[in-house]
Amino acid sequence: MLARMHQLFKRKPIAELVIDEHDSRALKRVLGAGDLVMLAIGAVIGAGIFGAIGTAAAGQVGPDGTVIRYAAGPALIFSFILLGGACALAALCYAELAAMIPQAGSAYAYSYATLGELVAWIIGWDLMLEYAVGNVAVAISWGDYFNSLVRNVGVTLPVWLTTGYRTALLSSNADVHGLLETAPQLFGIPILVNIPAFAIVMLITWLLLRGARESATANTVMVVIKLLVLALFIAVGASHITPANYTPFAPNGFTGIHQGAAIVFFAYIGFDAISTAAEETVNPQRNLPIGILGGLAVCTVIYVVVGAVITGMVPYTELGVADPLARALELIGYSGVGAIVAFGAAISMSAVLLVFQYGQPRIFFAMARDGLLPGWVARVDPKTRIPYTATLVTGILVALASMIGDAAETYDLTNIGTLFAFALVCAGVLVLRVKEPDRPRPFRVPFVWVIAPLGVAACLFIMVGLPYQAWERFGLWLAVGLVLYVLYGFKHSKLRR
Repeated sequence: MLARMHQLFKRKPIAELVIDEHDSRALKRVLGAGDLVMLAIGAVIGAGIFGAIGTAAAGQVGPDGTVIRYAAGPALIFSFILLGGACALAALCYAELAAMIPQAGSAYAYSYATLGELVAWIIGWDLMLEYAVGNVAVAISWGDYFNSLVRNVGVTLPVWLTTGYRTALLSSNADVHGLLETAPQLFGIPILVNIPAFAIVMLITWLLLRGARESATANTVMVVIKLLVLALFIAVGASHITPANYTPFAPNGFTGIHQGAAIVFFAYIGFDAISTAAEETVNPQRNLPIGILGGLAVCTVIYVVVGAVITGMVPYTELGVADPLARALELIGYSGVGAIVAFGAAISMSAVLLVFQYGQPRIFFAMARDGLLPGWVARVDPKTRIPYTATLVTGILVALASMIGDAAETYDLTNIGTLFAFALVCAGVLVLRVKEPDRPRPFRVPFVWVIAPLGVAACLFIMVGLPYQAWERFGLWLAVGLVLYVLYGFKHSKLRR
């Protein structure tokens, strides 16, 4: 019995994790440091700044009128600073492990080398919450901005074709909830599908199937557009700030700031997607730390500035909508600029979708290459050298979930899963310092015995700010994952065989 338990925590040697680039199982190294920084901005500046920022500022009330989240108000900027600090701790740990283990798989691969196979499986399963489930929320938010954009040019799409079934079921808005009764029905079931969300995921999937270099180029174009749009928003908004809107600054004190950070954490999770590109990065020992830490620093500054401007433009109570930036501009009489921002948001969230859809298949790919998932998941296209099958299957599943899902329902699940992964990465750095102290480290976390424990503590602290329902669903998600590991992964693990 003890021997079997020991097998569950068997670690994979780092030498086996690093695949030679000429190996037929390896991905193609085509990305530089600039590409990685752009990927970070593409992932982090998206649904959070164009969507979740409004919910964090205004709070959230359930269908029965109960408070789900307390409003952060203008003190939202402290939520961003708190998050930037917490993520910086995790980012340092990611940078050390990514430089040591430049392989596709991100936290999954790091956990396999430091904490053992069972923990690695849990992290791999857990990362689905960050990438695949998180992308469901991003796609739905993209659909909201797309609808706002087409309305500004005089096109109104049928509501039942732009609203998912779960969105209508959970909405506190009487009109949206009423769609369950008024929408067309098939065999007595309301037809409520979000076609824009489905379409954008499939379009991004098609783009990703063309290759890593082509995907990175498309991301760079979209990042430039989103930064120009945010610069326009800041310029217009800064000239219409009303100091009275900053009062009360923190309407719910630190509770509001804490809970605001917990939901807006969704905005920051993209920086670690860079680590999934490790196997496709040129000189990863140098470029990965630059991409991870540089991208996070740039994004934190952008979030703080936008948070300060938007809460000064209009009362924070007006921001609890799906498209808060466009709404704020509309309230100060700049609907035309709001249309441009809606366009920029659609482009911005397309970049987020691209980076997250880029990351998830590579985690599946790494798990399948280790035998923990079926072998067909690890198939590499001989021409583009990308995980073709995993990319296609992931795209189809995310598109279908986006078509019927609800964005708010997925935020908390994505956040808690990602925070859990971050905490284990910080712990993994310490374990490896003890287990293999002499292994070369191209990048070393400074003051590691302070930084890494603080990283674990910060992640756990933010997790505490999430609702009980998020913990309940997270526990259920992990339980399902453990069952799958027992039924398949444990028996087929290549390390054990």
